[in-house]
Amino acid sequence: MPELPDIVVYIDALRKRILGERLDRVRIASPFLLRTATPPVGDAEGKTVVQLRRLGKRICIGLGGDSDIWLVLHLMIAGRLHWRKGDAKVSPPRGLAAFDFAGGTLLWTEAGSQKRASLHVVAGEDGLSALDHGGLEVLESDLGRFAAVLTSANHTLKRALTDPQLFSGIGNAYSDEILFEARLSPLALTQKLKAEQIERLFEAVRASLIQWTEHLRKESGDEFPEKVTAFRPGMAVHGRYKEPCPRCQAKIQRVRYAANETNYCPNCQTGGKLLADRALSRLLREDWPRTPEELEMLTRERR
Repeated sequence: MPELPDIVVYIDALRKRILGERLDRVRIASPFLLRTATPPVGDAEGKTVVQLRRLGKRICIGLGGDSDIWLVLHLMIAGRLHWRKGDAKVSPPRGLAAFDFAGGTLLWTEAGSQKRASLHVVAGEDGLSALDHGGLEVLESDLGRFAAVLTSANHTLKRALTDPQLFSGIGNAYSDEILFEARLSPLALTQKLKAEQIERLFEAVRASLIQWTEHLRKESGDEFPEKVTAFRPGMAVHGRYKEPCPRCQAKIQRVRYAANETNYCPNCQTGGKLLADRALSRLLREDWPRTPEELEMLTRERR
């Protein structure tokens, strides 16, 4: 799912192309996309884009005087945006919608068949606020506020960082990178952290989000970002299961849950301890290894 750095770069690219431009037409190809009925999406047509804003992991396009209409795009896991020549074809099943401007068409696609992406059309700031989960913008916060939000409930760090009601714009991919940077276990409990660990995490969140945003800006240049993905070559741990840690060369490990997985370095983040993977834990039960070395030996024995 595109997260804060990706969304910021998308908005940068949109600002260059549609800010101050009139939205001529909205074409919705997927019946699953539009999640609101009032105001009707047709009310956005003929209005000028006056604002672009990020709301968590959503892209908000403000139209008309004082942004009386907002188009709120939530890409979810597989949604992507593309800039094409005017009146570009929007073809189901991947094509979801097209937004036509004089200078080109913003095309919205989604890979796969789950259709999780969503479009909300809302009226004014009140309508926009209703979609706000309320998570803290860490890049606009100080350490004290960050610590208060982090420790407001006793969650694992992975859950806390990716909870939109606690922190805005952070998801599965960048939380892995943040925790690696901070040298903290994804399963460490927030209310058990020491003050210096919280400070280290705060600095890691800021550094990771800023560095990746700048990296993606340089990668896109003046082009529209087309290589938006959760798995990037420069990442330290995310998506790098069994690859060497860039710090210590230990093999990156993972914890799988639902449709996601958390990647971490057992040497740098968990003091050499192997975190229990739910699927393998159920299979191995009392044989679950405690260290990466034991896991390697067990894997060889079972081949």
